[in-house]
Amino acid sequence: MFGDLFEEEYSTVSNNQYGKGKKLKTKALEPPAPREFTNLSGIRNQGGTCYLNSLLQTLHFTPEFREALFSLGPEELGLFEDKDKPDAKVRIIPLQLQRLFAQLLLLDQEAASTTDLTDSFGWTSNEEMRQHDVQELNRILFSALETSLVGTSGHDLINRLYHGTIVNQIVCKECKNVSERQEDFLDLTVAVKNVSGLEDALWNMYVEEEVFDCDNLYHCGTCDRLVQAAKEEKSKPDVNLKDLQSEEEIDHPLMILKAILLEEENNLIPVDQLGQKLLKKIGISWNKKYRKQHGPLRKFLQLHSQIFLLSSDESTVRLLKNGSLQAESDFQRNDRQIFKMLPPESPGLNNGISCPHWFDINDSKVQPIREKDIEQQFQGKESAYMLFYRKSQLQRPPEARANPRYGVPCHLLNEMDAANIELQTKREECDSANNTFELHLHLGPQYHFFNGALHPVVSQTESMWDLTFDKRKTLGDLRQSIFQLLEFWEGDMVLSVAKLVPAGLHIYQTLGGDELTLCETEIADGEDIFVWNGVEVGGVHIQTGIDCEPLLLNVLHLDTSSEREKCCQVIESPHVFPANAEVGTVLTALAIPAGVIFINSAGCPGGEGWTAIPKEDMRKTFREQGLRNGSSILIQDSHDDNSLLTKEEKWVTSMNEIDWLHVKNLCQLESEEKQVKISATVNTMVFDIRIKAIKEFKLMKELADNSCLRPIDRHGKLLCPVPDSYTLKEAELKMGSSLGLCLGKAPSSSQLFLFFAMGSDVQPGTEMEIIVEETISVRDCLKLMLKKSGLQGDAWHLRKMDWCYEAGEPLCEEDATLKELLICSGDTLLLIEGQLPPPGFLKVPIWWYQLQGPSGHWESHQDQTNYTSSRGRVWRAASSQGASGNEPAQVSLLYLGDIEISEDATLAELKSQAMTLLPFLEFGVPSPAHLRAWTVERKLPGRLLRTDRQPLREYKLGRRIEICLEPLQKGENLGPQDVLLRTQVRIPGERTYTPALDLVWNTAQGGTAGSLRQRVADFYCLPVEKIEIAKYFPEKFEWLPISSWNQQITKRKKKKKQDYLQGAPYYLKDGDTIGVKNLLIDDDDDFSTIRDDIGKEKQKQRALGRRKSQEALHEQSSYILSSAETPARPRAPETSLSIHVGSFR
Repeated sequence: MFGDLFEEEYSTVSNNQYGKGKKLKTKALEPPAPREFTNLSGIRNQGGTCYLNSLLQTLHFTPEFREALFSLGPEELGLFEDKDKPDAKVRIIPLQLQRLFAQLLLLDQEAASTTDLTDSFGWTSNEEMRQHDVQELNRILFSALETSLVGTSGHDLINRLYHGTIVNQIVCKECKNVSERQEDFLDLTVAVKNVSGLEDALWNMYVEEEVFDCDNLYHCGTCDRLVQAAKEEKSKPDVNLKDLQSEEEIDHPLMILKAILLEEENNLIPVDQLGQKLLKKIGISWNKKYRKQHGPLRKFLQLHSQIFLLSSDESTVRLLKNGSLQAESDFQRNDRQIFKMLPPESPGLNNGISCPHWFDINDSKVQPIREKDIEQQFQGKESAYMLFYRKSQLQRPPEARANPRYGVPCHLLNEMDAANIELQTKREECDSANNTFELHLHLGPQYHFFNGALHPVVSQTESMWDLTFDKRKTLGDLRQSIFQLLEFWEGDMVLSVAKLVPAGLHIYQTLGGDELTLCETEIADGEDIFVWNGVEVGGVHIQTGIDCEPLLLNVLHLDTSSEREKCCQVIESPHVFPANAEVGTVLTALAIPAGVIFINSAGCPGGEGWTAIPKEDMRKTFREQGLRNGSSILIQDSHDDNSLLTKEEKWVTSMNEIDWLHVKNLCQLESEEKQVKISATVNTMVFDIRIKAIKEFKLMKELADNSCLRPIDRHGKLLCPVPDSYTLKEAELKMGSSLGLCLGKAPSSSQLFLFFAMGSDVQPGTEMEIIVEETISVRDCLKLMLKKSGLQGDAWHLRKMDWCYEAGEPLCEEDATLKELLICSGDTLLLIEGQLPPPGFLKVPIWWYQLQGPSGHWESHQDQTNYTSSRGRVWRAASSQGASGNEPAQVSLLYLGDIEISEDATLAELKSQAMTLLPFLEFGVPSPAHLRAWTVERKLPGRLLRTDRQPLREYKLGRRIEICLEPLQKGENLGPQDVLLRTQVRIPGERTYTPALDLVWNTAQGGTAGSLRQRVADFYCLPVEKIEIAKYFPEKFEWLPISSWNQQITKRKKKKKQDYLQGAPYYLKDGDTIGVKNLLIDDDDDFSTIRDDIGKEKQKQRALGRRKSQEALHEQSSYILSSAETPARPRAPETSLSIHVGSFR
C-alpha cells in the first residue's frame, strides 16, 4: 500500500506553439477527483504512511468502532475552534478521526488526506516519510485514544470492543479439578510458519492440550500429590461483545446457570465445574462478573433453592424439574435472538444496493478484486501480517444498511454536505476553465500591409479583440459567434491562424472544416486569429504560409553620403525580407549595384564570425542560408577598398558580439519615445551609443555636450555614469543591458562618482550623488557632502558602506585622499553623526549586564532599574548567559553611555572610566575589580575579557566594539584555561531550576566530560556518580546531556578518545548554562522547563507555517507528474513511533 507519492494536483501552464509575447494561462488548482465506480474513498499517502492508511481503513470499515466514535459529541470532545484556547480541553485526536471517517463515508473525493490527523499526533515530516510496524501503531493509537477519551462516555471504547481473555487451565486427570489463570489481551499473536492455515495456528496455540505425565507430573492441590494433568490455553471472547446484550434477562446469572445445567446429563454437575462452564459460556469468571452483586456462587445457588438443589456436602448441584421447563423455554427464546444476524452494510455515497465484492484498497486507489486473486496476492513474503476479525453474529439495524449517513453526528453531516457542494462548484468552475480558452481576434479592415508584414492602422489594442470560447465547440460555431459580434462585417469571412513576429503580423494557416471542434483543429490557448476575406488586406494581395514568413534582418554597411566619413561611419538599419526571397535582393533594396554580402558564421565563437557569400549562392533564399529574425548581414561595396573595421582594426567577430542595448530617456525632456533599442558590438564606443540614442529620441543637439549614460540595475537603481571613451567591453556592459540617458556629464578619468546618505539605515533609492576629484581629502569630501545635504556642524564623520549594506569602518584618516583609501566610483559613503575619536583612541558604548539577583552576584542595582530604564535603551534577548531566574532566563542589557579611551589603556582603566558615567553611579559598585567585562555581539554578551592589566589593543576589538559590564560580589582572576559557566540545580518535580551560580572550570588538565562532572560534583558537594549535567542551547530550547561515557575508539590507534566539550557537539564556552540534576532526590530523565515547551511549540508553529507556504507554492508551480509505477524500494529501518496526547484527567 505505497500508493502514488506524487498524486497531488498541480497547476499547469498552457504554452502557445507560435511565437513569443503571448500570455501564459495558468490553470487554477484543480479540486480532488471524485470517487470512482466503486464509490469508495481511498487515503492519500504522505510519503511513507501506507501502514497508517491500512489501519485507518480497517477501523473505518468496523461499524461498531466507527459509530462508537461518532456517538461522542462536541460537548464531550470539545470544538476545533477552541483548541488554541489555554483552558479548553479539546480532544483533538478523536475529533480528527471523526472528521476523517466522515470524509471516507460522505465526501465525494477519490482519496482523503491524513495530514490533519498526523499533525494531531505531533508527527513531523520525518515520521510521515518513515515506514513503521502496523501492530505497534495499532497499540499506540488505541492507547492514545484511551488517554484522549478519559472522562467521557467513551472511556472504555477500546476495552469494550477489542478486549478478550486468555484462560490458562490445568485439569487434573484424577479428580477433574481445574486450576485456571486469566490474562487480558487486545490482539493475539500466532505462529503461522509450517501450518496449513490460521485455524491450525490458533488450534496449536490456544486449543491443543499439553499433557503432564511420566517425569513431568502435576501437583494437584485437591489430591495433594503428583498426578497426570492436561494444560490448555484458551481464548475467550469478552461478555460484552454484543451477543449477550440483546435483553436484560440474558445477562442475569440465573438464566445462564439454568442454560448450563440443561445441557448436562441428568441436569447434574459438580459446583466447581459449573463455574468453569460459566466461564466458557460468557467469557468471564463468576468472581469477576457477579460476585460483587450476588456473592459467592454456592451462596447464590442456596438462595435459589426452588430452582437449584445442592448435595449435602455442597459439591454438586442439580436443576429441579419445574425450573428446568421454565429455563428451557427462556433459553430457546434467547438463543434465537442471540444468533440472528443481518448482512453488514457497505459504506458509500449512494443509497443503492451494496456491492458484495472484495476490494483492494491501495492508498488512494480502490479497485474490486476477485477472491482467487487475493490468494495469489497474499502469499509468500507478501502474506498478510495483521488480521482484523469481526464477530459474524453481530447484528446491524435495518436503517444502517446501505446508509453511509447512519450514526454520523449532525455537525459532521452539515460539514460534509457543505464540502460536497463546494467541491461540485469548484469542479464545474475547473471544467469550465479547462475547456475554454482565449483567442485574440485581429480584424482585417483595421490592418494594412507595410514593410513586408501586417500592421494595425491605429493601434494594437484597438485592432485586436479578446474572445473567450469553449474549445469543445466547432469552428462553425466560432465563425457564427464572430459574425454576431461584428455586425458591420460584409462578404465572406475567413479565419486564419496568425503569428506576431518581429516584423509584424503574419498569416500562416487558413482554418477549414466547420464541423471540426476547435480541439481537433489544434488551436492553442491565446492563439491569434486573423479575420479577413482570404485574399487581400487594404487592396494588397497577401502571401500566407511559413515559406514566406517575413524576416527582420539587421543590415550593416558603410555610409557613402560623405567621402570623409566613408571609412569610419557605419549605418545599421533594419530591413524586412520574405524568407523565400533571394539573398541578392538585399543589394537591390539598398540600391547598391554590386557588392559583397557577409553573414554570421554561427558556432565560431572567438574566431572570424563573418562569412562571404559566393556569387553562385546569391540566388539562394534567406532560409536556405540559415538566416532568421535578428540575424545580421554585412554589405561591402565591391568597388570600395575600405573595410568595415572596429576600433582595434579587427573584424567584428562572432554573432554574440553584435546585439542590442536598451536606452531609456531620463533627461526629464519630452520625447515621442520613452525607450529605444540601439544595436552595438562589444567594441562600440559609449559615446556612439549616446549620440544614437539622442537622435532616436529626437532631443536637442545641445544634449550631446551635457548628458551621460548610466547603467540601470535589476532593481531599477541608476549606477555610476559610464565614460564616453570606454568601449562596452571596457565598461563591462553586457548585451541586453538597460542604460539611462541622464543630464550632466560623466566623470572624467580623474574624478569619482559617489553615492552618499545620512545615517546607517539607508533605504534603496534615497541616496544622493556627488562627483569629486579622486585626490580630494576625506575632510573636504565630508564638507561637500554636508553642504549638499543641508547639514551643519562638525560632529559628523564618514563611513564606507560594506558589501552587506551596513556601515563599515569609519574613514579615520581625514587628511588622506579618497584614492589613497581605495575609494572607487560607485561606492556609497554614509554620513554618521558624532565626531571620531583622535587617532589611537576608541569610542566604546557601555552597557549594563542586568541580572535578576541570583545568589553569588551583585544585587544592589535591582532597586535602581526603573531609574536607568527611563534614561537609556534596553535590549532583552534569550541567552545562555545570565540564566539568573528559576529557569534559563532572558538577558537584559541597559545602555549607559559612551566613553572615549586610548587603545593602549588597560581593561581595568576602561572599567574605571565606565564607572564615571552618571547612570553608573547609582549602582554603587565598590571598585573595578567587582566588574566583569563582556563584548556585545548581536545584542548579547559575547566574548569574556580577562586579565585587567592587558591593553585593549591586544584584545583586537576593532573600532565598532561595544562592552557590557556585569557586577560581582567579589573580585576574580580568570586564567586563559578557565571557563566560566552558569550552573543551575533542577528542583525535583517542578520542572524549574534554582538561581544560577557561577562556576569556574579549569580545562588545563583536559576539557573532558569527566573533568567537568567532577568539578560540578565538588562544587555542590555531591558524589560524582549521583549527578547528571546538561548544556542548555537557548536557540533550540534544548538540553544536551553531558555524559562521561561518550567515548570513541579510533581505527588507527586502539585507544579511547574522550570527547572534549569545547568541540562538537557541545562547543562549551564562557557564559554557557549548565543544568545539574541531583540523582539522590531526582530520578527524572527530563532537563526541560515549561518555557522550553512553549519555545519549541512556537518554533514548531513557525516551521509548520513555512512548510504550508512551501507546499502551496509547490502546488502552484509544479506540473502533475506521471503516475507510472515505480520500482519497489527497500524497506527503511524502523524507528520508534509515538503519538503525543494531552492530559485530560
